[in-house]
Amino acid sequence: MQDLQKRLDALRGEFLKVYKKLCIEDKLMRVSELEKQVAEPDIWKNVEEATAKNQELSKLQDEVQKWELLRTQINDLNELIEISGEDLKKEISGQIDGMENQFAELKKVLKFQGRYDNKDAIVRITSGAGGTEAMDWAGMLERMYLRFFEKKGWKATSLERIEGEEAGIKTAVYEVVGSNAYGWLKSEHGVHRLVRLSPFNANNLRQTSFALVEVLPVIKADTEVQIDDKDLRIDVYHSGGHGGQSVNTTNSAVRITHLPTNTVVAIQNERSQLQNKEKAMEILRGKLVQMQLEQHAETIGELRAGESAGWGQQIRNYVLQPYKLVKDTRTSYEETDPEAVLDGKIDGFIEAYLENA
Repeated sequence: MQDLQKRLDALRGEFLKVYKKLCIEDKLMRVSELEKQVAEPDIWKNVEEATAKNQELSKLQDEVQKWELLRTQINDLNELIEISGEDLKKEISGQIDGMENQFAELKKVLKFQGRYDNKDAIVRITSGAGGTEAMDWAGMLERMYLRFFEKKGWKATSLERIEGEEAGIKTAVYEVVGSNAYGWLKSEHGVHRLVRLSPFNANNLRQTSFALVEVLPVIKADTEVQIDDKDLRIDVYHSGGHGGQSVNTTNSAVRITHLPTNTVVAIQNERSQLQNKEKAMEILRGKLVQMQLEQHAETIGELRAGESAGWGQQIRNYVLQPYKLVKDTRTSYEETDPEAVLDGKIDGFIEAYLENA
């Protein structure tokens, strides 16, 4: 049993280092504090504050419970080893194997130490030039990400979705809530290229299509990203539904332009003008932060118009014909089963990016 004790001691030592580095004890104290606050009936007098605290509590609980459970398991197994005989050696070895795998999985959170990595994410998918073919490709990407979110247990809320006339989508915008959602998804930001035999071409010719995926951190508070009101132009107009039909009779659609950078965000959905404005501002903050990261700017005031990567950065090729391959242009990571990738199996691409970041 001595060899098993050494393995468990080594695991416990590494576990405690990471546990301390991630400030799990401080987060446990914050959980207790938030639990008391959300239990107070008066908190719902301010719905926005109550909702924010409930969301913070839920995310923290999801994070710390996994670490607390593993710590308990390690301590319990240590006590079991001390009183066990050789007949339990195989069983205990199996338990240590499981804990080592669990720790390796939990340790991945160390990759998310960027300033905004712990934020939720806005994912915007836009079809490129090419009509129906490109819109169908954008729709395929939308399904891929929704399947990935589902597998991660994340919540994805549609903020806007404009369907193509024949197939796919012109644009789809989702707010994604999950542990380190932006940290996980930021690697998907860029242009995605598809090569396949076109199902929309009578001659079944090979076709190349493009779609832009934008991934932005969700920044709800004005204090995190300060934007001068004089730098904004806000326009309201009638929402346009599928086929150009009116969604409603009020000027609920909102377009916000950040004048210094000429950054435009428009949201049209079946919401009130106020709700659309709040979401548009949320997305604008995320866009400006993304530009800051790309331009290595210290402040919003230092941003330069027209220097975001945008459509210029092709990050991944999905080839369905004449061979099958999905390859990332930045890391050279590849998968030979495009169907599985398009069904949400993108973890390998993301982890390869994080390893090289």
